[in-house]
Amino acid sequence: MSAKPILIYDTTLRDGSQGEGVSFSLQDKLNIAERLAEIGIDFIEGGYPLSNEKDVAFFREIRKRDLGVTQVCAFGMTRRKSIKAADDPGMQALVAAETPCITLVGKTWDYHATDVLRVTLQENLEMIGESAEFLGQHATVIYDAEHFFDGYGANPKYAIETLLAAASAGARWLVLCDTNGGTLPERIAEVTADTINALSDYDVEVGIHCHNDGELAVANSLAAVDAGATQVQGTINGIGERCGNADLLSVMANLAFKKSGYEVLGGQSLQHLTELSRFVYETANLQWRSCQPFVGQSAFAHKGGMHVHAINKAAKTYEHIDPTLVGNERRILVSELSGRSNIVAV
Repeated sequence: MSAKPILIYDTTLRDGSQGEGVSFSLQDKLNIAERLAEIGIDFIEGGYPLSNEKDVAFFREIRKRDLGVTQVCAFGMTRRKSIKAADDPGMQALVAAETPCITLVGKTWDYHATDVLRVTLQENLEMIGESAEFLGQHATVIYDAEHFFDGYGANPKYAIETLLAAASAGARWLVLCDTNGGTLPERIAEVTADTINALSDYDVEVGIHCHNDGELAVANSLAAVDAGATQVQGTINGIGERCGNADLLSVMANLAFKKSGYEVLGGQSLQHLTELSRFVYETANLQWRSCQPFVGQSAFAHKGGMHVHAINKAAKTYEHIDPTLVGNERRILVSELSGRSNIVAV
């Protein structure tokens, strides 16, 4: 049985840049995009072209580069209320970016529609459908359903209607967003499965976009994949607003080495993950997280004498995978906790 491909959608350059202390120059964004494309990331979200001139320049410059199979996405909101999609400056900016994919975010939670956008529930559906239809004339539309899990909890019928509005208008992907980052894995799995079933009459794929406010973004992403999602959105190193996003490095490593039946990056080696992690940290002028799973400097570091004695005989006793699979390395530390095995190993 062949492995099921799970497409990886990177939003480091947009959602990641919203993290506290993160600021990318235009050249930083171009360098990161090229590095992501080199390793085979399926989608790169380059930014929000209506928000600033740097993002406009990014889309202009990235068109000059060969990114292979990687597709660049421009990100933006549904049309404003009481205006035609074709006349909306946001819609025009997305089209002007000339990207093969456009990621359109809309309101799923009825509370957000009525109390934040100040529109009726029907107009919100029209804003989603008309925006997706207009943008679909120019690019593949990926619809991000903002606050989907909160919206589904408050009004499941309406939350599904927002997805159907996008699907009926031609959106190719429907991405379920845990925007507040507070949903638990079992709930993610349940709602994702129910949603995929509700969309069975439409030729669409479902993705997942999780924030990390409950420190469950990776677990929630994996739960959604097991429930049928075929695209995972996140950032390198999990950077992003508030507590960050799902760390795509951990997502990819878990799908490739921990779960069976899935394939990422077309089945390519993941030995570049550690180098990519550090490249993004350095580009963003951020400190490495030493204890970061899979790629951190301490992920395969051993200090206790008992541990070192054991791994010298069988590494799997205290290592859940071979560190070389993700481009990392084993380190033996020396301290007052060391035994003879530490000294010999060093």
